[in-house]
Amino acid sequence: MVRILKKILERLIPSFIFSRMIVAYHFLLSLFSALIAGFPSRKLFVIGITGTKGKSSVSEMMNAILEEAGYRTALANTIRFKIDKDSRRNLFKMTMPGRGFLQHFLKEAKKKDCTHVVFEITSEGARQFRNAFIDLNALIFTNIAPEHIESHGSYDAYKKAKVSIGMSILRSSKRPRIIVANPNDEVGKKFLAIPAEKVIPFQLDDANPYQTNPNKVSMTFKGVTFDVPFPGTFTIENALSVATLADAIGISPEVIGRALQHMRPIEGRVERIEMGQKFTAVVDYAHTPDSLKALYGAFPQVRKICVLGNTGGGRDTWKRGEMGAIADKECDIVILTNEDPYDEDPVKIVEAMRAGMARAPLVIMDRREAITHALHLTQSGDAVLITGKGTDPYIMGASGEKTPWSDSGVVREELEKILHKK
Repeated sequence: MVRILKKILERLIPSFIFSRMIVAYHFLLSLFSALIAGFPSRKLFVIGITGTKGKSSVSEMMNAILEEAGYRTALANTIRFKIDKDSRRNLFKMTMPGRGFLQHFLKEAKKKDCTHVVFEITSEGARQFRNAFIDLNALIFTNIAPEHIESHGSYDAYKKAKVSIGMSILRSSKRPRIIVANPNDEVGKKFLAIPAEKVIPFQLDDANPYQTNPNKVSMTFKGVTFDVPFPGTFTIENALSVATLADAIGISPEVIGRALQHMRPIEGRVERIEMGQKFTAVVDYAHTPDSLKALYGAFPQVRKICVLGNTGGGRDTWKRGEMGAIADKECDIVILTNEDPYDEDPVKIVEAMRAGMARAPLVIMDRREAITHALHLTQSGDAVLITGKGTDPYIMGASGEKTPWSDSGVVREELEKILHKK
């Protein structure tokens, strides 16, 4: 109903007036939500996580460290919403739900005696002021990569949107305000130039000596060496970002290392599905060319069977051929499949991915059939890498149609069939 009303208003009201009305609407909605909730962020230690890649993993790592340090925490990210021990899956198909959700979430966190809150901040959510009137104590910026270019108008506009999230910490009443970012990232440099009280860089060399393999990374922080049970140098950088912030707020390196070493699998983020099979099965969100390349690179010297459906309809059409080209180069077998076509023809989306490939991929439009076929193609020691959806709860079709979905659930169901037959 809201979507229909919006379309009617767009037709009746000149675009420049309508756009200003929408901006005012979102701002006022955020303000009134904060007023009704009583500005709960002012009574909590609030940590924001922003960037293109790694936000959910970083937020989960930060939460694990805070819990290990003895704090009662709340967590809001793409994967789940957690207040103390109560955790539920994020079924909104968006990281930052609107209509005052975050203010109500913070109010509930305070009511349940939480002391620390960790939440993801997206550029799309920030455009609608969903992080407004949330006073931050600290902000971690992970990295920048091309994404949401069509909705922002250009890559430069997207980068500016991320920097504006960084600048929002200056509106916080908290002291000291802390920013953590990587100086080797082009936007990370800009975050580190924001005049907060504590601006702290991190970079890969801070983890020396470190090692990676397909099962874990080993790294050092402030003289303490520990393992993190996820692969890839991106895991080390994610871990360094939270370790740097945790150290800045007085958590010891020993506690940091212990928390990261004992982390449970993060759903949809290099998530291994283990059912006794003789090959690796991984579900991962990987939604940018850089993240796809990093995931494939975390499994070197193994035969990779890759299920690729990483380009949803109506957005970021520029990356389709590029994602196909990366899979073509890095994977031994590529299966292209459907993801979230929305109102686009899913066959045309897949054809755009295939246009970037030198080899002919397998094309299986039914996502379950694609995953099943990949699992049947395996030999001992192979890696089946299923990317694009992570924990997304639906396949989004035309006219708002939602088909309930779980990549990890489908992998488990199909593995059960295969192993039961044997």
